Amino acid sequence: MKVKLDENLPLALVNALSSLGHDVDTAIEEGLAAEDDDTVWSATQHACRLLVTQDLDFSDIRRFHPGTHCGIILVRLRDPSRRALIERVRGIFASQSVEEWVGCFVVATEHKLRVRRPE
Repeated sequence: MKVKLDENLPLALVNALSSLGHDVDTAIEEGLAAEDDDTVWSATQHACRLLVTQDLDFSDIRRFHPGTHCGIILVRLRDPSRRALIERVRGIFASQSVEEWVGCFVVATEHKLRVRRPE
């Protein structure tokens, strides 16, 4: 799966997800740190990547309607420490068929995954 990690996620996730067989790049490595959301979004879609982010600006499903993009995973943890983020995101990619989430809007909390699929 082609994945882009937003700048608000630990860079250690690159190795964690790559070791699971995913093609991972980051907003930081691409020089998109501190760029506006539209620039990050455009680069992500141009590369046909699933965006993994904590940024609530990507939570508006009217703007990011399922089926109109390559997919979004919005990570919302009560304790968004570096360790918790790495464990949760790695756990999701290790246990779920994320390839099926192309075009979906997914919200991941500590214990739940809500997947909104294209209609």
